[in-house]
Amino acid sequence: MKNKGMIDQNIDGQNEDLELPFYSLATIAIATNNFSSNNKLGEGGFGPVYKGILADGQEIAVKRLSRNSRQGLSEFKNEVMSIAKLQHRNLVRLLGYCIEGEEKMLIYEYMPNGSLDSFIFDQMRSNTLGWLMRLNIICGIARGLLYLHEDSRLRIIHRDLKASNILLDSKMNPKISDFGMARSFGGDQIEGNTNRVVGTYGYMAPEYAIDGLFSVKSDVFSFGILLLEIICGKKNRGSFHPEYSLNLVGHAWKSWKEGRTLELIDTCLKDSCILSELERCLHISFLCLQQHHEDRPNMSFVVMMLHSERSLQEPKEPGFYVGKKSPASSKNQSSSTNEMTITLLDGR
Repeated sequence: MKNKGMIDQNIDGQNEDLELPFYSLATIAIATNNFSSNNKLGEGGFGPVYKGILADGQEIAVKRLSRNSRQGLSEFKNEVMSIAKLQHRNLVRLLGYCIEGEEKMLIYEYMPNGSLDSFIFDQMRSNTLGWLMRLNIICGIARGLLYLHEDSRLRIIHRDLKASNILLDSKMNPKISDFGMARSFGGDQIEGNTNRVVGTYGYMAPEYAIDGLFSVKSDVFSFGILLLEIICGKKNRGSFHPEYSLNLVGHAWKSWKEGRTLELIDTCLKDSCILSELERCLHISFLCLQQHHEDRPNMSFVVMMLHSERSLQEPKEPGFYVGKKSPASSKNQSSSTNEMTITLLDGR
């Protein structure tokens, strides 16, 4: 049963009643076959996600707040408040909620192709994502992020943009999901700070991971990581050089500066890519990854660059870790992670 309900929001001192469809626990239990393991789509920091089918045949995705979750009622309310009134083709649509007893659930539109990471980091499935499809995904994510930053009712900073939070619909169109960590601003405010850094290491901007400072530009940094991962088909976290402990950002930057761009491209793209477009996207990713937030473009400029052929400015060095062998270790054996020195930051 679905009713029009009012959920009281009290986040960061804001009080707002949002009218949003309420689904009873009984309705959701029936839709998910009593939260059957066969219906489980995955699990994140919030808790498990289940596929469900309502009585009218509509497919849904149910995020069920785990009792052991690191996130709690405030994150649950935050997600509702952040996304309830957002409408954009590149954002996952929130259909309703359920709060009954100790159960707290969010009901979303179902995305049949799952998350982006299940494609680009899988050797078999990545072959199904040719360059044109990846470019469409890149542009869709950029448009969704632009809407959050500049065109929505409130300015929304996502704070946890990553491949697993990009969902794909039946036509492989991307939709940004998981707004539990998002922060909203009104008026002209574009940044804030926090003593509690949340998100995913490997995608965090330097100023956020170190000092807790977040802004639209910290989301831009995360977009730069995501863009690089889509092009390369590899996760940022990892080591990509035999003599230097470089993560993907460091490896890509070194290769790009040395004119070895082709070595970076996901091997399954070699036959389908338009090299000039791919190199432009790589260039844009480095502009987004610049160490100092004031040097990074905003998302309106990113969208313009993606749809233009105008020349791009040279990026400054990105934020990343560089681990280098010490003289002693190079004579004996490979350096350990304890010998890694930080030049610039990439959260691990």
